[in-house]
Amino acid sequence: MSEILNEPASVDRPAVVQYLRSRGAESMPHPGGTLLEHLVRVSHRLAAWGADVDVQLAGMCHAAYGTDGFAESLVNLSDRAVLAGLIGARPEALVYLYGSCDRSVTYPRLHTSPSPAFRDRFTRRDVDPCTEDVRAFLEITAANELDVFEHDADLAARYGPWLYRLMRSVRDLVSPGAWNAVHLRLGGCPSGA
Repeated sequence: MSEILNEPASVDRPAVVQYLRSRGAESMPHPGGTLLEHLVRVSHRLAAWGADVDVQLAGMCHAAYGTDGFAESLVNLSDRAVLAGLIGARPEALVYLYGSCDRSVTYPRLHTSPSPAFRDRFTRRDVDPCTEDVRAFLEITAANELDVFEHDADLAARYGPWLYRLMRSVRDLVSPGAWNAVHLRLGGCPSGA
């Protein structure tokens, strides 16, 4: 990881959007329009919840390497240093944590431990993120899923109760803004209480 650059003095958000556009995010369909539109909305939602700039930037790029739920990727793993040079080392590391998460192994662990081991779907190894990174992961997860649910009623009906149960089980790790948004949107879901 030594090739990953330090965070730039100031991040040029329009340059980040342009980079995502150049990688095809503007032409990838996604609930609510395109992947680029989704990524920008996730970043704005995180900002509204009071997330720090690193988490907002990670939210804007959270699908860069694809995810366990969205196979398309914008950036090759061999180009992690390029993304880190654009958004900073910590935001890029959060993007990697989010994209590398093997959900079928990691999500059940979130219910049982405040600092669970994450299974990396690329390396098939367990990693132990610090609590701050687990918090960031959960914030990005909530922002991502809520945006998807707002634009796809079928996915909301199918996975909304699951997200509510997950977020309720880790409520102490998410910000009041994230919890309130999840509770307001999903608290009345059947099987969500």
